Amino acid sequence: MEYEKQTEHKHHHVGYGTLILIWVALIALTSITVTIAGISLGSYTLFVALFIAAIKSSLVINIFMHIKFDEPIFKVFLIVSGFTLIVIFILTFSDFIYRG
Repeated sequence: MEYEKQTEHKHHHVGYGTLILIWVALIALTSITVTIAGISLGSYTLFVALFIAAIKSSLVINIFMHIKFDEPIFKVFLIVSGFTLIVIFILTFSDFIYRG
């Protein structure tokens, strides 16, 4: 009986209104990304596009994938994988910048 209580998971349901609101936000952010791609911001274009992509991915991960309501170990794995991705980006961009 004790084991059943420990393995029991809480199910958190996000309302349809919240899901539709997040979906509209994702569409708006995608439209902004397309608009930014057409505007010449110089070297800031890539950073703005990556910032918008980070916002969109955080919305998808937290709401649609329910990481916000999951156990802390999933958040730790997500942070470790995000940190690894950032290191890969930094190494790639530093190689690209310092190429002769």
